[in-house]
Amino acid sequence: INAQYDHLYIQIYTLNIADGTETIVTGSLDDMVKVWKWSDEKLELQWTLEGHQLGVVSVDISHNGAIAASSSLDAHIRLWDLESGKQIKSMDAGPVDAWTVAFSPDSKHIATGSHLGKVNIFGVESGKKEYSLDTRGKFILSIAYSPDGKYLASGAIDGIINIFDIATGKLLHTLEGHAMPIRSLTFSPDSQLLVTASDDGYIKIYDVQHANLAGTLSGHGSWVLNVAFSPDDTHFVSSSSDKSVKVWDASSRACINTFFDHQDQVWSVKYNSTGSKIISAGDDRAIHIYDCPM
Repeated sequence: INAQYDHLYIQIYTLNIADGTETIVTGSLDDMVKVWKWSDEKLELQWTLEGHQLGVVSVDISHNGAIAASSSLDAHIRLWDLESGKQIKSMDAGPVDAWTVAFSPDSKHIATGSHLGKVNIFGVESGKKEYSLDTRGKFILSIAYSPDGKYLASGAIDGIINIFDIATGKLLHTLEGHAMPIRSLTFSPDSQLLVTASDDGYIKIYDVQHANLAGTLSGHGSWVLNVAFSPDDTHFVSSSSDKSVKVWDASSRACINTFFDHQDQVWSVKYNSTGSKIISAGDDRAIHIYDCPM
């Protein structure tokens, strides 16, 4: 399944597993956030959300599926009601301080990266910045919460990865396995592993608790732009500037499938909540939906 559109960054949430209805949220440099419904093998546009003044660089969906968050080069984070398509609130994140947005597992907070090397935490209810985590590093491009709510990982433009203890706000680990920008981070569903994607063309796997490098994967011919773990902990998926989407076996660390359907670099790739489908979006303005190889 594929659809032509003009957005680069995607998130997906299964609203009704029984009838297979999915909500997909996309964001793009055209300043817009779009909400799509995918049902009966068809992708239909439900809402076009306007309000950002400069390109949208990240979107996320709350874990209860009720709210979407988007960040933009206009230095604002906006929250959207996915049922009505209305804006809930707009939060001023300061100059260049709203890059990747990520909801906490309890959906009460949103984390976003700063050009000053800080992870800023906003309250969903308050709409205000509540505290910051300081990496003492450079521009943060990527952020991920662990599913168990214990950790937050950030990836910087210089290839440095930091892992924080959320309860104490303390920096637990600094990982220096990459030499180029970290475009994406994803924790395994059991929160034991962290998978990272970098412009150096490699994917790395870390043991979160001990900060050990557990594996280095090669196979992409260019920047690795996005990584995401399957809900059942058996696979993870990656996308790249080489126009491909790859599926990796989590145990053997082997690539088990490569999709070459995109005509340009693939900025975002996600699983649906059951892990049965993979959804990707790229510079070719296409959404592709694949059956996950078993």
